[in-house]
Amino acid sequence: MEVRERILKTAEELFMKFGIRSVTMDEIASELGISKKTIYMHFEDKDAIVHEVATFRMSCEQDISEQIWKEAENPIHEVVKEIEMLQTHVAALNPVVIYDLKKYYPKTWAVFQQHKQTIFLDITRRNLQEGVNLGLYRPEINIEVLSRLRMEEIDFAFDQSVFPNNVFNQFEIHQTFIDHFLRGVLTPKGLTVYEQYINTDNN
Repeated sequence: MEVRERILKTAEELFMKFGIRSVTMDEIASELGISKKTIYMHFEDKDAIVHEVATFRMSCEQDISEQIWKEAENPIHEVVKEIEMLQTHVAALNPVVIYDLKKYYPKTWAVFQQHKQTIFLDITRRNLQEGVNLGLYRPEINIEVLSRLRMEEIDFAFDQSVFPNNVFNQFEIHQTFIDHFLRGVLTPKGLTVYEQYINTDNN
């Protein structure tokens, strides 16, 4: 693995475990067993590392979502598979990362918000429209409003003032939000399909 890739991989692991703000360049260098000078040969500063780690992660998440969409049997199955993916991803994510990104890295946070409000908004719209077309979601739902609501739920789940990390399990928060959201748009036919997936997963 190239030195640059190793730096990004190690930095991401440390950020996810301890939060972004608390991890220093010295600690990244120490974890890698290289000098801080070597890191600066590849990155101008910590902000540059944070930005590249975040944009790479967003790209990966997009690729995973697209793969799930291609493999899913229907829009409900797509959501169920997204929940399964979240269980792995959220378990490795310290919620402080979101707080740090928003407060201390506005440039990267803006990119994250832009990504969320374009790429992932489109993915949600597509899911809702396909669900309506297949009779799995109620035909009268307002797709644009609900898509934006779903996007805001993502940020809300990470809000430490509402869901402190020492009280709430992050995956359970996201799972509860998605379950609540989905049940609100399902037709009776869709509810039957959804519960079949849930019962299969729980057995």
